[in-house]
Amino acid sequence: MKSKYHLKDSSFYYANTDIPKNKFDIKDSQIIHDIEQELLIKSYEIFFDELEEDTLFDEEYFKSLHKRTFESLYEWAGLYRDFNMSKGESRFCQGAFIESSSKKIFEELKQDNYLKDFENRPKEEFAKKLAYYKCEINALHPFCELNGRITRMFFDMIVSFNGYKFIDYSSVTPKEYINCAIECVQYADESGFEKIILNGLNKI
Repeated sequence: MKSKYHLKDSSFYYANTDIPKNKFDIKDSQIIHDIEQELLIKSYEIFFDELEEDTLFDEEYFKSLHKRTFESLYEWAGLYRDFNMSKGESRFCQGAFIESSSKKIFEELKQDNYLKDFENRPKEEFAKKLAYYKCEINALHPFCELNGRITRMFFDMIVSFNGYKFIDYSSVTPKEYINCAIECVQYADESGFEKIILNGLNKI
C-alpha cells in the first residue's frame, strides 16, 4: 500500500507502504494495526485511572498521551513533526509552525480552564467547546502519525473528568467523520464535529 499521507520526508515509511518504520521492523500492516490498537486500549485504562482533580489537560499532557501510548513501538512517539504533511486536498499546519501554533491552542485552552468545569453546564455548550478545540488540534495534526486516535483519547479524558462516558461515535460512519475532519481543516467549520460530539455525549 502507498502512504496515505503526503510527506516531505518519505523515508518515514517503509518503501511503497503506509507502515511507519518501527522498533521491531514489522512490515505487516495488520500486525502493526493490531499492536497500535492494543497499546491504545491499555493507555485508555491507564490514563482514565490516573485522572485526578488537579489533572491539567495541557500541552505536556497531550504529548504524554502519544509518548506513553506508543513509545514501545515508535522512536518518534510524543514528538511533534518538523516536516509538512497533507492528506488529499487537506493541508495541515506547516511543520515549521507546529510548536508555536500548539502553544497558542493550549494557551487558549488554559484560559478555558482546560474545559474542567462543564459537569453542571449545558451539554450543548460543552459540545461546542469540544468541537472547536478538536478542530484546532485536527488542523494542527502535530504528530507524524496516530493523531486522530490520540486526539480522541485526549477529549475522552476531558469528558470523563466532567462526568461523561467516552464520546460515542458509533452512529457515525467513517466517511461522515472524515468529511467533518476535512471541513475543519479546509474551511475552519467545526459544526459537523459539534453535532457528532453532542450526539455522542452521555452522562455516566
